[in-house]
Amino acid sequence: MNKLLNRVPEVTLFFWLIKIMATTVGETAADFLSATLNLGLGITSYIMGGLLVVALLIQFKLKRYIPSSYWLVVVLVSIVGTLITDRLVDEAGVSLVTTSIIFGAALIVTFSLWYASEKTLSIHSIFTAKRELFYWAAILFTFALGTAAGDLFAEGMHLGYAPSAFIFGGAIAAITFAHYVFKLNAVLAFWLAYILTRPLGASMGDLLSQPVINGGIGLGTVGTSAIFMVVIMSLVSYISLQRKRQLLPASTTK
Repeated sequence: MNKLLNRVPEVTLFFWLIKIMATTVGETAADFLSATLNLGLGITSYIMGGLLVVALLIQFKLKRYIPSSYWLVVVLVSIVGTLITDRLVDEAGVSLVTTSIIFGAALIVTFSLWYASEKTLSIHSIFTAKRELFYWAAILFTFALGTAAGDLFAEGMHLGYAPSAFIFGGAIAAITFAHYVFKLNAVLAFWLAYILTRPLGASMGDLLSQPVINGGIGLGTVGTSAIFMVVIMSLVSYISLQRKRQLLPASTTK
């Protein structure tokens, strides 16, 4: 299948860098909107949920990978996934352990239905609306699960933000090593690493934004969100320019 028809990006270093930063923004932006701006989890959830629906409709209409559209959806999914978990924990009183189990089970069900329907979980063949729907459902649950797992390690187990970040970062490094050295299945390695980038990003976001007295560096939700958003937009702009240059020869030969 022509990679130009794929609706999601190739897995490169830029992909992982933007993904991790998007997860961090999801953590800090959700806190900024709900706590710093005092909108509350409910109103923030409705606003960001509405924006996500609009962004997804645009993404599905495009039917191909456009960096700006794709990564906007990822950032919004990150924020919404964080809010879903926070509302279950803070408003409904569901424990972080239970929340992790719920979203872990939801992710397994999503993967099972996806594989039963399409016989593959590879992101290199997302060229139909059905596969893309499964893809975004899986992404949403990875963000919700990652938020719960990150908070469980850092706060529930009282490990702190920095140690939690090292734990999840080490786990991702181990998966990468297993893939390249021991030939761990590429699809399995990708999704394991993808799931773990969420708690890694959440731990990093809390480490950077939380006050020093709470174990953070004290940049605040505004400063942390702004820094990472600028970097994300810069990288997405660079990728967009590179993609246009790659497509230019094909268009000029028609």
